[in-house]
Amino acid sequence: WEGWEGVTRTPGPPYVDPLDLVWTATARRFGLTIVRSDEVFASTDGAGTLTLGTPETLDPDDCLAQMVLHELCHWLVQGRSAADEADWGLDNDSVRDVHREHACLRTQAALLEPLGLRALLGPTTDFRSYYDALPLHPLEAGTEADPSVSMARDAIRQARQPAWMPLHEALDATRSIAE
Repeated sequence: WEGWEGVTRTPGPPYVDPLDLVWTATARRFGLTIVRSDEVFASTDGAGTLTLGTPETLDPDDCLAQMVLHELCHWLVQGRSAADEADWGLDNDSVRDVHREHACLRTQAALLEPLGLRALLGPTTDFRSYYDALPLHPLEAGTEADPSVSMARDAIRQARQPAWMPLHEALDATRSIAE
């Protein structure tokens, strides 16, 4: 490029995904600090730290927004006091809490479906096939004998409480950005 010799460029700040900003701020509003690590997929320490995998260690369709939302859904299913327990009090090394994972996924789908965000912020773990198979109305599906249905219904009732307004604000902001 003739005439550009000696011209220096000072780079501006790096690009930050607007959804990352929304969901990082939302996590903070719930008293959570996000840390990235290549040693975990997602983990909470029970003291306010939510550790998420680094982008290069995650599935290609994982994003910070989807992961924070999923963790907040776990918190809804487990109850407010679960914030004081590592990994929301869940056993991630056995099948003991699979019904709680299913309840989390039902909660996530129920929150996202009305906003048209269900596919955008769907989970990508081993449970993705379960999530994808959920019907349009995930709280009305299954039988009452399936504990995930009643647990998800309870979580959605909890999500309607004023303390969870930041979650709904983040979902609305996400919808606006996605549009």
